[in-house]
Parts: sequence; structure tokens; C-alpha cells
Amino acid sequence: MATKHPEIVILGAGIGGLALAIGLLSHDPPVPCIVYEAASKFDAIGAGIGLGPNALKSMELMSPKFARLYDEIKVGNGRAEKLHEQFEIFPATEGFGEKEGWGGGSVGHERFTRSSAHRKALLEVMQGLIPEGTVRFAKRVIDITQSDGEVSMHFADGEVAKCDVVVGCDGIKGMTRKVVLGERWPQEIPAKYCDTYIYRGIAPMKEAREIIGDYALDAKWFMTKGKGWAMYPITKGEEVNIVAFMHDENGWTGEQAAREVSREEMLSEFEGFDRRLFKLLNYVKPMKWPLFHHPDTPTYINGRVCLLGDCAHASSPSQAAGAGQGLEDALILSRILGLVKDTNQLDAALQVYDSIRRPRAQSVVRESRDVGQAYFLTHPDFGHDLQKIADEANKRLPLIWWYDLEGDVKKAEVAFHACRGKRDAERKSKRED
Repeated sequence: MATKHPEIVILGAGIGGLALAIGLLSHDPPVPCIVYEAASKFDAIGAGIGLGPNALKSMELMSPKFARLYDEIKVGNGRAEKLHEQFEIFPATEGFGEKEGWGGGSVGHERFTRSSAHRKALLEVMQGLIPEGTVRFAKRVIDITQSDGEVSMHFADGEVAKCDVVVGCDGIKGMTRKVVLGERWPQEIPAKYCDTYIYRGIAPMKEAREIIGDYALDAKWFMTKGKGWAMYPITKGEEVNIVAFMHDENGWTGEQAAREVSREEMLSEFEGFDRRLFKLLNYVKPMKWPLFHHPDTPTYINGRVCLLGDCAHASSPSQAAGAGQGLEDALILSRILGLVKDTNQLDAALQVYDSIRRPRAQSVVRESRDVGQAYFLTHPDFGHDLQKIADEANKRLPLIWWYDLEGDVKKAEVAFHACRGKRDAERKSKRED
């Protein structure tokens, strides 16, 4: 029977989707793919993004050029003595604990170098690595069907396109999640509320330093019971990204989207915070952004449709690990799909991807949920002890940062060849019968 090289479609031109395209196109020869994006143009929602050593390693293994270009836009901490810190923990209350002798709880590692960027700048780098015509805009998929190993995508504009495999990179509310989980685990389709919402803002570094001094130069996490304030430099150190966290026991009703509130309501939530943080609220929007996640995804695949990034394992930001997990997904899947020579091998490739990526990514999501409890000073093991929280983070984060990605790549390759060989033998046996 004649075989053909698989037609690969990626749904979503965010970080995960573009990373997968970069990984596929970096093969020699390139593995062709098409990216469909619902928006009419490239768009960057969000502000700062932090990437750990595992994310940077994923970039390098997919495309050394990708890694080099990111190096040109990333920013670390502003002071040399803070170079190897992920962040420093302080009380959010007046004085930041200085009168009590608290000098900051350092979270980092001697091999770690902090790396952040504006999401817009990262996406611009990634877009520059994608050949023109690869991404097709204003193409919103409203339905996906499968028959005899072929996937059909039905678009809102009436077009129907067919391919051999669809990779859903369409975000936490992406429709591909329903395609993969709907028949077997419908209860796992919607994301789950993290009992947390955030306020966001970006302040010019000059003004931030005038208000809070050198605290603005490096990543900080200010903590108080049920609330937190993270801030770090972005945009080559010219701006400071601000994310304020609020624990919420009331649940989130209505749409899973940001909700505008009055400035007075927002300000009332920061009573008891240091007056310097209170002044920085001039740069924070009175919008509540609810945090949702996918901690219990039971599979990433259904037939020839699979999930990658946030639609598979959206995470709370407590470990700054969500985007990195999407990059790890892209690395493993692009490597496996690069081995596929005909459509008969796609099922084996997707099964291997699921078996390797899902345990790792889901573990990070669940751990991030627990870390959020600790950072709200409500975890039974740590309470209000900031030093214990810092010590625990220094044990936990390196397990994410220096995970053996090269080992997973090799494991994926070996597993794919074994699975492909088994399936080839089964097909041969059926033909002989």
C-alpha cells in the first residue's frame, strides 16, 4: 500500500504552537506544517513571562537560532549580586520586615540565571522564525471530525480542510480539548478555578525606582496571608512587570475572563501593604484576572488529535513554569513527528508523546497549585515562616529547571521505534492471515 508523508496542522499561533512549528521546520529537511490562527493577526495577550533553564534548553534543542534570538531580548535581575536568584521573598507589610531584621529569602541556585521577557517580544522572535505563508489567520475552527485516519477541520468561514494529524495549541479554553476528552472524560473539559485572581500592571523602571528604590531592580515576591505581590524587570530592564495575587474562597462565577472593578475596590484589597507597593498601584489596572488550570488531564490524545501547552496542562503561575512546559511539549513532539515517515506511524508517535509528556507536565501543574498555598502563607507545613518557604523552593525548583530533557528525547525515540516495530509486525501478520 502506498504511503505518504503526514500532513500536520497546528491550531493556535501562541507560544506553544509557534514553538512546535519551529521545532518541525528545524529538521533537515524541514517537516512541513500549517498553523491556523483564529485571530486576524499575531497578537500578544499578557505581559511578562519567565523562562527557566529547562525552557531555554528546550529552545536550544529545537533550534539553536531560536535560543540565540531569545538571548538578545531576555533580561535578568538588575544587580550582579542577584544574578542567580529566581526571586527574593519579603513580607508585603510596612517596612518589608527590615525592622525585624529580615534581609530577604533568596530563591535561586548558583547554576541558575534569571531570564524574563515581555511576551510580545518573545512572540516577535518566534514569528521571525516561521516562513511566510505557514500561518493562516482568521481561521477559527468550530468542529473537528475523524474518519479512517483522516482529520477534518470545519472553519467558521465555511471551509473544510483535511489533514493527517491536528495538534491543538489553542489555549486553556481551546476547542481541541473537547475533541480529545469529550466522549470519555467530559468533566475534565473545562478548566478549574485556582481560587485565585490577579491584578496586573507594568511600571516604567525609572518611576518604579523612584517609588520603591532598588527593590525594583530584581525579582521580588512580597507575601502576606492570602495575598502576594510579584514584580520583576522586563523589556531589557526598562519596565517592571507587576502581578498581585489574591486568594479567593468564593469561587468564580460567570465567564472565565477578566472582570473590571472600581479602582476603590482594588485599592481596598491592599490595605496593610507597604506604602511603596500601594503607590505602585498607580500602574496596576483595576481588572481581576481569574486563574484557572488543568490539573487532572487524563490523556493528551484521541485518535489523530493531540493537545499541547495550555489546552493540555494550563498551570497557575506560582513556579513560573507554565510556558516552559509548553516548550518541552514542543521539543518532544517535534522530535517524534520528525521520525514519522508515513501516516501509519502517527498513532505510535502520539502515544509516545502522551506517555512521556503527560506525567511530567501534570505533576508540575499540581505542584504549582500546592506552591500557591505556601506563598499565601496558608500551607500547614510552612505557615508564615518565610525562610522555610524559601528553603523548600530551593529544593523544589531545581527539579524543574534541570530535568533531563535530552534523556526524554532519547527515551521518546527508542519508544517510537519499538512501538512502530510492533505495529508494523501486527499489520504484516494481518496481511498474511
